[in-house]
Amino acid sequence: MRERTILSKNFEDNFLIKEEGEVGEHGVYPYSRPVREYITRGMVCIDKPMGPSSHEVVVWVRKILEVDKTGHTGTLDPRVTGILPVMIEQGTKLVKYLQESDKEYIALMHLHANARREDIERVMESFVGRIYQRPPLKSAVKKRLRIREIKEIEVLEIDGRDVLFRVLCEAGTYIRKLCIDIGEVLGTGAHMQELRRTKTGIFDESSAFTLHDLLDAYIFWKEEGEERYLREIVMPMEEAAKTMKKIVIKDTAVDAVCHGADLTARGIHYIERGVMDGDVVALFTLKNELVAVARALVDAESMMRMKKGVVAKTLRVLMERGKYPSYWKGKAESKN
Repeated sequence: MRERTILSKNFEDNFLIKEEGEVGEHGVYPYSRPVREYITRGMVCIDKPMGPSSHEVVVWVRKILEVDKTGHTGTLDPRVTGILPVMIEQGTKLVKYLQESDKEYIALMHLHANARREDIERVMESFVGRIYQRPPLKSAVKKRLRIREIKEIEVLEIDGRDVLFRVLCEAGTYIRKLCIDIGEVLGTGAHMQELRRTKTGIFDESSAFTLHDLLDAYIFWKEEGEERYLREIVMPMEEAAKTMKKIVIKDTAVDAVCHGADLTARGIHYIERGVMDGDVVALFTLKNELVAVARALVDAESMMRMKKGVVAKTLRVLMERGKYPSYWKGKAESKN
């Protein structure tokens, strides 16, 4: 079932069971939300064309979907094409937690002099690992020296002085600067001619749609009442949180967290293996709904052992209050 894949394809292998739970009557699976709520708690991967800025694309998505807020998870320069995840309404609260995901690019680099293929490949391979970069003059960030990691470089094709290559790198890596640096080490000089982002985090080109696709799907729903195409393009914001470590919480804990309360040991059903003290984690319901983003105060094994006490500090609430019953209010009133 599509709903279950948001948390894990191998749930039993990836999660520790603190207390088994059964899905209750409250809440709704993300893919089953009414279409307007589905949009406002959603995201879309736009295949950004050459020309407009990332900000312009985000504004166009906002106007097309007739919503108040949209935000992207990683800037693309106007001349760069490719994957631009855009978060919608409630989903914009996730932006700051998603900007650090790895990126993959296909770049066309032009050398300023001839070079042998083996020399090109050798020099490019030497850039795999941690490198120093100073942002280019045209960038919008401070021009301070920074360290970024190049995880993979693959030469795809060489035609004369044109080198087509794929690079997988840490967020914040400047491919334009990488091309310049490669040219300097190679001794030929070089510059970036074209660039396309083919992947960001878990989203690749198979997830991307054009602005025209989005507009057509939205009009089809507004005018014909057909939701299918819009639901194919827009995804629940929960999909973006797949890369985060996760804790599945009890229905009785949901509304308290929605009011800003920290998560206690008594409110946990399942904990993803590998959660460490200090990790930013996503808190989910049994129906795969994203409740909040929190910071773990202890590791997964400690959460399993603890009978009471706070285990995660709530950082950002993403679910509206009142979606689940306020069990915590009843307890508070009974104490008075």
